[in-house]
Amino acid sequence: MAISGFEGFEKRLELHFFGDDPKNMMMGLRKLDFESLQEILHAVQCTVVSAVGNRFFDSYVLSESSLFVYPTKIIIKTCGTTQLLKSIQPLLNQALNLGLSISFCKFTRGNFIFPKSQPFPHTSFKEEVIYLENCLPDDLCYRKASVMPSKIASHSWHIFTATNEVDLSMNMINHNIPEDLYTIEICMTELDRVSAGKFFGSGYSGDIAGKEMTEITGIGNINPNALICDFGFDPCGYSMNGIDGDRYSTIHVTPEDGYSYASFETVGSIYDDKDDVVRVLKKVAQVFRPATMSVSTTCMSREVWARVAGALEPLGLKCRSCAVDEFPAAGTVVYQSFTSRRK
Repeated sequence: MAISGFEGFEKRLELHFFGDDPKNMMMGLRKLDFESLQEILHAVQCTVVSAVGNRFFDSYVLSESSLFVYPTKIIIKTCGTTQLLKSIQPLLNQALNLGLSISFCKFTRGNFIFPKSQPFPHTSFKEEVIYLENCLPDDLCYRKASVMPSKIASHSWHIFTATNEVDLSMNMINHNIPEDLYTIEICMTELDRVSAGKFFGSGYSGDIAGKEMTEITGIGNINPNALICDFGFDPCGYSMNGIDGDRYSTIHVTPEDGYSYASFETVGSIYDDKDDVVRVLKKVAQVFRPATMSVSTTCMSREVWARVAGALEPLGLKCRSCAVDEFPAAGTVVYQSFTSRRK
């Protein structure tokens, strides 16, 4: 808990691994037992509250956001005053025990609402980058750190990537990171009060409270095909992971007035129906009705980000800024910020 309120803006860490033994690659990181995952999360200072999986990956709702475990990829997203980057060393150790080595790292976050409440190493982006560079092996030598600005003072996008020479060349030649996939990360602040009010509980927390919030808010309609694992917190707050084949989506909500916040993240393909991303963005904006919204799109191509403004502007969200940057092995990152015309 931050001094002035709960910090909604998450920190996100994505790590990719490779190995020499094809047998290890089939299940890979999914072979980590629950005790090993708990050890990693203990370093971060959060716990598992709910979980679901399928034949592609395992999904965990955490006390502070989410964890996704694929055979050769892991994504951890945590809010509050968690120490996300402290998961790196235990993760590398556990992966090494499975015969896996790291090949790619990506760290992202928005602007903290309560930056002075963040513990080391999250006291500043400079400290985060120094910590990352000290944790990662030297062979991840293609590194880049950047703060992507916007015209909205409360929103900017911090991103760090690192990759090794093997992964970089594979990406360019063999497409180790599929060119068709994209990731959308959305941060929303100043939520509509009526919308935010639906994320206050009835004196209890858990799966039942989560399912009630999913239903009354319309979150379940964002991707009707997804298997949803949801959790409602007492007195307020909500987390959800959605599983749809080998793709995930996730939502986290801090609804308190004065520092209300919600996030949405999803993965898609440029070969999907071109209207899919438009429909999803519209549904997300309609569920939360934020006064301020930022959208980060990561993709090897430019197929997706151009549709973002077209989806949001008819809903009264005006695009205020757009920043573009390139990152080794990650692709193009486009960061767009929007404000409601009611502001």
